[in-house]
Amino acid sequence: MIRQFELVERVREYNPNTDEALLNRAYVFGARAHAEQTRLGGGPFFGHPLEVAAILTELRLDDASIVTALLHDTIEDTAATRDEIARLFGAEIADLVDGVTKLTQLELTSSETAQAENFRKLLLAMAADVRVILVKLADRVHNMRTLDPLAPDKRQRIARETMEIYAPLAGRMGMQSIRVELEDLAFEVLNPEARTSLMRRFLKLKRDTGDLIPQISAEITEVVAATGVGVEVQGREKRPYSIWRKMEEKQTSFSQLSDIYGFRVLCDAEEDCYRALGAVHRHWRNVPGRFKDYISGPKANGYRSIHTTVYGAGAMRVEMQIRTRAMHEVAETGVAAHWAYKDGHRAHNPFAVDPFEWLRELVERLEKGDEPQEFLEHVKLDMFTDQVFCFTPKGDVVGLPRGATPIDFAYAIHTNVGDHCAGALVDGRRVPLWTRLRNGQQVEVITAEGQTPSPHWEDMAQTGRAKAAIRRALRERLREEQAGLGRDLAEQSFARAGRSGGRKAFAAAAAKLGFASLKAMLVNLARGEVTGRQLVEAVYPSQPKGAGSTPPEPDSANTPPKPIVRGIRRGAAIRFCTCCWPIPGDRIIGLSRKGGVVVHAISCPLLAEFEDDLEHWHDLSWDPEASKKASNVARIDLTLANQPGTLGTVCSLVGEQQANIDNLGVTTRKPDFFLMSIDLEVRDVKHLSDILTALRAQSFVNQVERAITPPEHEAEEAAGEQPRLPLGSSPAPRN
Repeated sequence: MIRQFELVERVREYNPNTDEALLNRAYVFGARAHAEQTRLGGGPFFGHPLEVAAILTELRLDDASIVTALLHDTIEDTAATRDEIARLFGAEIADLVDGVTKLTQLELTSSETAQAENFRKLLLAMAADVRVILVKLADRVHNMRTLDPLAPDKRQRIARETMEIYAPLAGRMGMQSIRVELEDLAFEVLNPEARTSLMRRFLKLKRDTGDLIPQISAEITEVVAATGVGVEVQGREKRPYSIWRKMEEKQTSFSQLSDIYGFRVLCDAEEDCYRALGAVHRHWRNVPGRFKDYISGPKANGYRSIHTTVYGAGAMRVEMQIRTRAMHEVAETGVAAHWAYKDGHRAHNPFAVDPFEWLRELVERLEKGDEPQEFLEHVKLDMFTDQVFCFTPKGDVVGLPRGATPIDFAYAIHTNVGDHCAGALVDGRRVPLWTRLRNGQQVEVITAEGQTPSPHWEDMAQTGRAKAAIRRALRERLREEQAGLGRDLAEQSFARAGRSGGRKAFAAAAAKLGFASLKAMLVNLARGEVTGRQLVEAVYPSQPKGAGSTPPEPDSANTPPKPIVRGIRRGAAIRFCTCCWPIPGDRIIGLSRKGGVVVHAISCPLLAEFEDDLEHWHDLSWDPEASKKASNVARIDLTLANQPGTLGTVCSLVGEQQANIDNLGVTTRKPDFFLMSIDLEVRDVKHLSDILTALRAQSFVNQVERAITPPEHEAEEAAGEQPRLPLGSSPAPRN
């Protein structure tokens, strides 16, 4: 077990500015909290948090992450609380510890519905702070290293969870060193016989051929050095699980595998990588189809490297990865490189990806799933699968899960390409869309304008992105069919009512009925959730019997009755603003002016001039009697097509709505359209809204709105009555 001063010294090596007092306080707090606890193996429990912290020092993480590792089990396993940790160590560390605790409590191998919800929680924790996952992965590494004391069934459960969830997650985050170790530790538990057999064959191979790694490393160094490029060569035997997986995929035996050694060639600069590659290919013959350039086309998790395989001595295949030291750091630690410290400061690695970038993309894609099972399917397909890398005709690299088809490739390029995919050429040959793609293949998607996704594409696709896009396209196609049926039903309903239908009439009905769009209303009509009669009534509402049948009684001056307003003392003179044209149903305000009170709608722009003069404001309301007769004047502005019969149709529609045209005037006349203003006598705001809806439904009406006259063009208010517009003239400017 690592000791306190050793942990502090490790952190100080890469971060001389570390807060040693904070680390020591966390050590003491954790040691006291876990003082009476032991692990199943018999050792002190606090040894586990210490080792987790030690793993994080290898990633050169910040003080907050190290402290979180020391405290990550305190909330769950001791009497310590989140508030206590926040008080002693700050809110940032308390949030991290709480996040790790919540992840620990997830049962990631439960039923599908619960598992999908747990994955959502996992992603939320990652979105809040990626360091939560880094601590959790280190925690899982140490737990896997110390599985022996557990019961066999529990070891199996933890190992399977590690293989299915945490190892692929580490890989998706670019943390290959942790992924490889987790896979191999889980493989040892899940298939110990296979691992033991592979280890024995390795030992026999070493006895027969000797240790080839130093020999090959020296030869690579010498070959590259001859070009003037200084490199560091790291050789290794591939891990048992990696070899076993390759044997399973290729259905081959250990003796038939030739690339069981891997070498990393580390250079100082990017251009040195390509010079080293040239030296290697000049000295050894490369294996066709085994070259990939991830420097020019990085993987989504930030991985950059040149991969090549050559034939070495005795026709043995030698796999090489050529990259810079900065690229190597990202290849080993992934998003953790974003948090790494060096010499007391956050280390800037130009190849480290933003840890939230790929997570944001994943969350956006997963949120499109309609059901928990669909969400879970997306997670497994997009995060927890091995990848193959194919090329576009332009040489761009597209990463896909193993077993992907040209359909997945098409949707990976763009949704429109996928939706119109009519076929594919793989390495120049036409192949069926269900063909499984292999590493290194060039894929060209053939598109056709009239092509649309087919239901059986969903069974062919392997990626969550493709499956989700296909489902959306199929749902949209169904909606289009339902909208077409709804349009036919709407036309029939308007025809039966003796009214003209068409897109404008339907759009007016959709707006009146509160639908988000015309298509939404038509789909609902096809589904029977709204009736055709409701559509017709929305545009041409039936008038109640007797409504508007009694004409207004004119006074001696032959003017319409005055609207009745409450809130003004009896006998006070009333005038109505000719800027906002208030009618019953509008919220109204009165302003004391010379000669009486002027009534304004609350939205009137003139009120802004009197914001600081509130003592002259009156809160008014309409008397219920005001809306019983169509005697309130409202002005509307129309833009009409200049064609025969339009004005007559407008007048007819107004009459059908039991309203009266009090005055009208053409303000602008053009060859193809004219603008006009009409004064209507209406009951109230609802009555006016019905008229506007009926007008908007007409094809020849380009625009119709309730008039708001700008203050600078406001006509003089006529005492006691709403004003009239002189026929054929514009409103007079205000004095």
